[in-house]
Order: sequence, then structure tokens, then C-alpha cells
Amino acid sequence: METIFSKDNNPDKNGIAFFDLDRTVISTNSGKVLIQYAYEKKLINIIDLLRGTYVSLLYKFKLRDTVKLINSLVGWLKGVSESSLKDFSAEMFKDRLVKTIRPEIREKINFHKIHGIRVVLLSSAILPVCREVANYLEMDDIICSELKLKNGIYTGHPVGLFCFGKEKVIRLTQYCNTNNIDPWQSWYYGDSIDDLPILSSVGHPVCVNPDKKLLKESVKRGWEVLSITKA
Repeated sequence: METIFSKDNNPDKNGIAFFDLDRTVISTNSGKVLIQYAYEKKLINIIDLLRGTYVSLLYKFKLRDTVKLINSLVGWLKGVSESSLKDFSAEMFKDRLVKTIRPEIREKINFHKIHGIRVVLLSSAILPVCREVANYLEMDDIICSELKLKNGIYTGHPVGLFCFGKEKVIRLTQYCNTNNIDPWQSWYYGDSIDDLPILSSVGHPVCVNPDKKLLKESVKRGWEVLSITKA
């Protein structure tokens, strides 16, 4: 696992607060927005847009293997340069994503930071998008999915496994071990039943506008539920 940036190597012993991105920090799905914005900017054609929309629906309703769907969603980036995607992600963030950041989550991030708790974005989303959000919110670190590069050009394939499901648990555990923090001292904010493994691995699970299955689990386990009505 590679973390993307870090202010220091000895975070406060008060713990670490990990935040999911899609439908947690932001109220939408960044992958879907990425595809739609790429079409508007004429980077992809209508066939790619329709394929991406179809895959997004399969993802939303859990109709196919999620990892395979994520692979399909990033395949269109094959042949795109690293610098182009970085600039594109910055433009997309300012134009579309910044307005979807949940004020309540921003308050939670600030609360943790005030109390000496490191805040980390932990998401299956790709690095260029995650970096924009994390920089804007002045988060301390990023753990996310990365894409392979060859001579500065994306191949359309991931580096290792996508940061999803049980892989999230592995990366969180490794990060905590590296920083000498017990996961039970830490928080994870997530929205989906897909986050059940990682929510179960921390001492302070927080379910943000959870889907029906996760809401049921949160009630059964006595987990905190954060209900947000606006982006």
C-alpha cells in the first residue's frame, strides 16, 4: 500500500478518522460524474457515456461483481496522459464536485482536526479525484485506487487491487500499524453495505445516510448514524 501524502510520521495518539468519498464526503458518485463530465468535454463518445451509465446502474443496484464494474468504469482512461487527467480532475472538482461536499462532513473533519486526530480520505475512487477533494478539505492523507502509468500515459488498469471492500480493511489496518495506532481508536465514515467489513474493523463506525442494508446493520449493532438531508 502507498499513501499519497503525509504531514508527519507520528500522528497524535488520539486516533485516526477515515472518510469514504462517494456519498459520504460528497453527496454523489465521483465516478459517474467523471464519465458525464468527460462526455460534456468531448473526451469520450456517446457509446462510452451510455456504457458508463449502464455500469453505474449495475453498481448502484449491486447487480454485478463490484470490482469488475469499477474496472469497466476506469477503462476509458486508457491512453490519457497523467497531466491531462490531473488538469481535468481539477476542473471537474471546481465545476461539479465542490458544491456536493456535505457541510456536516466538513464539520466532522474540522472537529477531528481540532482534537488532534488525523483525517484520512479512504476511497475506491481514483487518485486524481481524491487528491482534489483532500487538498480542498486540508485532509492529512489519502488512501485510494491508483491506475498504472506507462511513460506518463494511463494503461486503463489498476495498480494492485482497487481500494474496495476487504481491500479497504487491509489498507486501513496497514496504515494504522505503520503509524502505531490501534484501529479501535479510529473512526470510519461510510454509507454503503459494501463498507460493512471496514466499519466492523474500527472502534467508532459512523454510517452516513446509510443504504437500507447498512441501516439495518447499524441499528442491530448500535452504530452511530449520521442523517444528512442536503449536500
